[in-house]
Amino acid sequence: MLPCVIRQVKFSSSHRFNRVQNVLPKILGIYHRNLVTSVDPSNGLSEEQQQIYKTALNFAHQEMRPHMAEWDEHEVFPVDTMKKAAALGFGAIYAREDFGGTGLSRLDASIVFEALSQGCVSTTAYISIHNMCAWMIDTFGNEDLRKHWVPQLASMEKLASYCLTEPGAGSDAGSLSTTAKKSGSDLILNGSKAFISGGGDTDVYLIMCRTGEPGPKGISCVLVEKGTPGLSFGKKEKKIGWNSQPTRAVILEDCRVPISNIVGKEGQGFSIAMKGLNGGRINIASCSLGAAQASLEISKDHLQVRKQFGKPLADFQHNQFQIARMATKLIASRMMIRNAATALEESHPNHVTLCSMAKLYATEACFEIVNTALQLHGGYGYLKDYPIQQYLRDIRVHLILEGTNEVMQMVIAKDILKFK
Repeated sequence: MLPCVIRQVKFSSSHRFNRVQNVLPKILGIYHRNLVTSVDPSNGLSEEQQQIYKTALNFAHQEMRPHMAEWDEHEVFPVDTMKKAAALGFGAIYAREDFGGTGLSRLDASIVFEALSQGCVSTTAYISIHNMCAWMIDTFGNEDLRKHWVPQLASMEKLASYCLTEPGAGSDAGSLSTTAKKSGSDLILNGSKAFISGGGDTDVYLIMCRTGEPGPKGISCVLVEKGTPGLSFGKKEKKIGWNSQPTRAVILEDCRVPISNIVGKEGQGFSIAMKGLNGGRINIASCSLGAAQASLEISKDHLQVRKQFGKPLADFQHNQFQIARMATKLIASRMMIRNAATALEESHPNHVTLCSMAKLYATEACFEIVNTALQLHGGYGYLKDYPIQQYLRDIRVHLILEGTNEVMQMVIAKDILKFK
């Protein structure tokens, strides 16, 4: 069953009216249907989406933000807190409802991740990766895999990791070398994956591995459960941010799993991985957006309270201009993200490019917003007593993962210039 709050939001009559109300903009080709008009993230959202945002934001403020510095300093993976988030419907947000998913849209998910990341970017980013894995199993897995795993992932009783990157295959994912060779009714996996979020602490791993010919068409997606003989993990990586989630290498040495653990069809793995990343790019950009929103609000309060030369910092025109630029970048980022999320949900022909554009622009613009917020705080911004430095450290990696921003430019240029 859906959590009560989300069920009420999802099935209200005004939500159905909102869908009808949006038909005309769709006909006109306007994909961002709910325009954002101010720095308030709830503006432009339907009544139901505002309730979803408020639910997620309240959870972020009450259950996450009071602990985010501690989680960062002591590298705590807050599993109990994430299970509480799952109880609100945030464990499998856009998975189908028949096996426990919440059944919301990609735009709804973006709103949730934006709100939660104001409480802790690092934890929210892991939740977004877990959601991506749940969606992949729900969308491409056979009925047995769906029935077994989706309910456990939706409740976050079991946690998932996405395993694409390798030590020698990062941006060039199509050249990955991890293999899965058939042996009777099983597959035997050998290879390693690098920079895996949750690695070693999570319960299920979606491994992109080579089952066939060289190149993308020879890649399959295989589900491997923790505890399977031959599955092991590297050392816990020391990172400048994202410290509330562990990162380790995933190592496969003659790891045997049933062929029925292939998610989707054999040879479909690269396509599944890329489709997962389209949503992942929206999700991670939304996490950057939440950090930027929180940093702008903190900076506004700081400028109005902190005095220099006998007057509040807010009275200095330079600081006013900085706030104006921060707010403008925030709104532009939000509109791009929400537009791309809607395009992805509705399979718009340009959704891949729009997702790449949103990820490219928003992660860079939001990093600039948070960096400016730190500068406006002066020396205080550099102290760990203040949250902005943690937002800055946590969102820096967003320019790298889910496809580096350099790769995003390649994807966008390829579409615009129409070359192969």
